[in-house]
Amino acid sequence: MSLLLKNGFVYDPLNGVNGEVMDIVAEGGKIVERPRSKDLKVIDVSGMVVMPGGVDIHSHIAGSEVNAGRLLRPEDHFKDVEVKGKVTRSGVGYSVPSTFTTGYRYSKMGYTTVMVPSMPPLEARHTHEEMDDTPMIDKAAYPLLSDWWFVLEYLRDDKIEECATHIAWMMRATKGYAIKLVNPGGLEAWGYGKNVQSIDDPVPNFDVTPREVIRGLCKVNKILNLPHTIHVHTNNLGKPGNYLTTLKTMHCVKDLADGTNPAIHITHCQFSAFKGSDWSNMRSGAKKIARYVNRHSHVTIDLGQVVFTDTTTMTADGPFQYGLYQLSGNKWVNHDVETETSSGVVPFRYRRKSYVHATQWTIGLELALLIRSPWKVFLTTDHPNAAPFTTYPQIISWLMSRPARERLLKRINRKARKRCLLAAIEREYDLSEIAIATRAGTAKALGLTWKGHLGVDADADIAVYEVNPERVDLSKEYALIKKAFERAVYTIKGGEVVSQKGEVVKPVLGRTYWTDVKTLKPNEASSDFKQRFEDYWTVQYENYPIPERYLHSSKPIPVKAEV
Repeated sequence: MSLLLKNGFVYDPLNGVNGEVMDIVAEGGKIVERPRSKDLKVIDVSGMVVMPGGVDIHSHIAGSEVNAGRLLRPEDHFKDVEVKGKVTRSGVGYSVPSTFTTGYRYSKMGYTTVMVPSMPPLEARHTHEEMDDTPMIDKAAYPLLSDWWFVLEYLRDDKIEECATHIAWMMRATKGYAIKLVNPGGLEAWGYGKNVQSIDDPVPNFDVTPREVIRGLCKVNKILNLPHTIHVHTNNLGKPGNYLTTLKTMHCVKDLADGTNPAIHITHCQFSAFKGSDWSNMRSGAKKIARYVNRHSHVTIDLGQVVFTDTTTMTADGPFQYGLYQLSGNKWVNHDVETETSSGVVPFRYRRKSYVHATQWTIGLELALLIRSPWKVFLTTDHPNAAPFTTYPQIISWLMSRPARERLLKRINRKARKRCLLAAIEREYDLSEIAIATRAGTAKALGLTWKGHLGVDADADIAVYEVNPERVDLSKEYALIKKAFERAVYTIKGGEVVSQKGEVVKPVLGRTYWTDVKTLKPNEASSDFKQRFEDYWTVQYENYPIPERYLHSSKPIPVKAEV
């Protein structure tokens, strides 16, 4: 069967389409130029906005830390229950929704692809089980590799090609998609109750620095030709003055860029853009970060935008989570994943009358509005760290409407309002820029060439929103923006309507992407690596790699490495 969407206002930035009234045809799960099947379903979307399905570059929706968050937050679930529907299963939210609820809620907002940014290799099997259990969306996961003992050893000894060969094996073994770095060196230090303070601090027991880890993995990424850049959670995240660490992190790989493609992605950058020497004088470093990103082509970022709400923080950055536990006094879970990484979970509430929280709210928006190109800055909340992903429509309204921002600015902490840059920023996103920041730009940054656009042969993942840009002043009617992006009129996955007017009408499984790295020589784990399982792991080597048959809907992405 073919599907024809007629007369919508189409926003497809990757193909240069900016609000033109067009027809979109889907057949066989792909966008086609014209229908070939006689069985044609026509949907009139006149007066509505048509975009590619949303692509979230960074959202903690599956894995051991997410499950720990669910266990830690029964109160989070009591207040937000999803009842069983005609075609949907029951579940719970709010900040750490159950798997089925997660998929349903993304679909209702018009999202069709979500990337899981924090997968400990040892716990990859569990992460994939949860991703398989999350319907409606395609998924992929980034294995945590910056504090993996073998990576630290290879980089210490300047064995870049050997490190690349090892990580190629790791990508296949864990069915991972991209290289994730979290507080490089700091997680290994945390195993001894320590941390690193700069990108040039030595990592305990390894004669290597975070700078060398970042540069080494950037080189590895290029050798392996992975579709996404290194995905970096910076050192000193969440500390006053950390914007300097962020600038140094971005600049340390500048010479490794090829001049056209990004070499590094800084994730949830709001948490890494603080000026000041302590919490009393903490303020925004967004202007400095934005200036650097505007002047260089080798960096992309995502926001980690704060919303004033109750949520659950979770990250592999164990030292950061311990510090947050000390600051908040809230309950806390800490976890160390053998030779690989760490993690922590702490419930948290962002309050608009708190000077620090209000400043964080302004920083994320300042980054989005001061960085001139929306192809370099993407919308995230680092779900659920700065807010649940269900707050994306609220954030979109702030980006598109200065009056919406001013309305909330009047209600936040007075000192934060007085010190922030946000009040003076006039820029407002248009619908094309929103399409870039939430689907076209993220798909391009991830190397998902078949996602994020509506050209021929793209995946027929489409979102239709009930807003008419010719009849509505989107700056003034910001409540309408929020309402429209909360409940897509149609969410189309693989050419089929799966969600309609905020209700799931057809549950689908979704695929799991992973990079199948092809090396020049047969690539198996070394005998030394296998032997060390006996010494360091609680599992046998034979049980470590995940066979492809274990995934319910596997979609390997073949990649040719240069080693």
